Amino acid sequence: MATRSTVVTSSLFDSPRDGTRLIKRIVAVGGDSVSLSAGRLTINGTTLASGTGTAEVFGTRIVALNLNDGGGPDIAETVIPEGMLLAVGDHRGSSLDGRYFGLVPESEIYGKALGVYRRKDEGFTWRPL
Repeated sequence: MATRSTVVTSSLFDSPRDGTRLIKRIVAVGGDSVSLSAGRLTINGTTLASGTGTAEVFGTRIVALNLNDGGGPDIAETVIPEGMLLAVGDHRGSSLDGRYFGLVPESEIYGKALGVYRRKDEGFTWRPL
């Protein structure tokens, strides 16, 4: 079983399903064992959900987990093949992600997403990921 040596990040890539440019969290890399149940990830035998279940812990980062629309489809325990990545959204019940379009080849990643701009009332707001 692989051990995680890097913090999982949000990455930019084109959807294997239809080519739409996406920003999703890469939650597992080649060699990782992964499962997802009720919207909560387990990577290499470690459940990532925080004590309250409203966040996941990726290394030193705590990421808000949105289960307002449920957890979406589960993933039975599987090992990610080398050279492939699993991308999963944080809004699990409403995220068109790797559970629908499959794994993403490492070579298809454009780069790391550092933050997003979003519209809030009369202007744009910067939110780091």
